[in-house]
Amino acid sequence: MEKATFAAGCFWHVEEVFSKTKGVKSTQVGYTGGHLENPTYEDVCTDKTGHAEAIQVEFDPNEISYPELLKVFFENHNPTTPNRQGPDIGIQYRSAIFCHSPEQEQVAKEAKEKLNDPNVQFIDVRDKESFSKGTIGNAIHLDRAFLEFYLAEGSPLENKFFKENPDKEYVVFCGVGGQGTLSTKTMKDMGIKNVKNITGGMAEWEKLKK
Repeated sequence: MEKATFAAGCFWHVEEVFSKTKGVKSTQVGYTGGHLENPTYEDVCTDKTGHAEAIQVEFDPNEISYPELLKVFFENHNPTTPNRQGPDIGIQYRSAIFCHSPEQEQVAKEAKEKLNDPNVQFIDVRDKESFSKGTIGNAIHLDRAFLEFYLAEGSPLENKFFKENPDKEYVVFCGVGGQGTLSTKTMKDMGIKNVKNITGGMAEWEKLKK
């Protein structure tokens, strides 16, 4: 058995989705990603603890793969709305993927090694306010909400950086992983081939700095 942890809005809704997914053997809801130990619902609702409502699933990889779980995750919520799912608003309702395996962590470590490589360009897809508070290395800011417009040829918001630098390797990241994963897929779908994301986002990067 293996574990996976996702945040995608109200954890009761997310649990219902995954509990009906073939290959998922058990589910557990709770709060994660914050700095207060054993927070209550009231604590989390202050938006000051940093926690997200999340679900941990135990799954049989012989019946369902981790990429297939990610597909369920993305198809059952909107990861492009920061700190919100439908009528639920707050940091605890953000979209996030929390890593469990060394393989996932390895992606972030590889990205760190590339920090000073001139052929590597980091892409920060968080909102402008988050970007202004600090980013990774040489990262340029491309808000996830407008990413398709930045990449579309002929768009008024088209960012020509990618055309001018076709041979660079692009490393995408967000706050905790969800939007970075989606952004990476979008970039690949729109013709940018050499692109990967930091699984776990800035949160995982900060751990590696310690």
